[in-house]
Amino acid sequence: MELKHGFYLKTKKEQVWIQVKIGFIALLILLLVFLICWKTGLFLPLILGIPITLSLVAPFFDVPALKKSGDLIYHSPLFLAEKPKKGKIVVHGGTLFDYVFVIDLSLNGRQRNNLIMEQYLEGLVNLIDHLQKENSENLTIRGTSYILNKRTAKKIGFQVVQTDFFQRCILLYNYFNLLVASSFAKGKLTFPSLGETQTFEARLWDLMQRRDFINCLNKKLKQRQMV
Repeated sequence: MELKHGFYLKTKKEQVWIQVKIGFIALLILLLVFLICWKTGLFLPLILGIPITLSLVAPFFDVPALKKSGDLIYHSPLFLAEKPKKGKIVVHGGTLFDYVFVIDLSLNGRQRNNLIMEQYLEGLVNLIDHLQKENSENLTIRGTSYILNKRTAKKIGFQVVQTDFFQRCILLYNYFNLLVASSFAKGKLTFPSLGETQTFEARLWDLMQRRDFINCLNKKLKQRQMV
């Protein structure tokens, strides 16, 4: 599968230069915050600024590194899967890093949301096909999303399950990352509600039974994108 992702289509040198610039800007911001805190004697902004900055910058380094190591696999530009562990595969919608390099800024909010859903479905079809070749019908697919709603999830074979405490802590830590990603996806400032974030789970066998339906839904969204 050819990965039409703005970052990976660049040369290795260009990729490294992008990461260097992002790292430099992050350090510069933290340095400015530190100087302001030093002058005022109030270090709360720095204490808050460090984890917020790290959560925003981390995907631009972590995701390419995990892709290179094989621990994350792209099944579409906005749909990734981890390696199977104990009969379970954790999937992820595109990160802030992916949104920046995949979503066309000229698209309006509705078009961006349709593109994200279309990429979710395309990635899910590709994942099903990939796993089916490996005879892995007994695997469980699990993911957490603030884009996918319950109704659509059930249509394509997923059930809502309780989000575990560890996952909630990760979501809380990455709230500002989610805020920026959600705003990027909607095309306007959007404050995501962590209470509306859902965890979905499905047996691969059930997804295989709905593979053609998922693919048909994906094609309809593709056609809508072309209008």
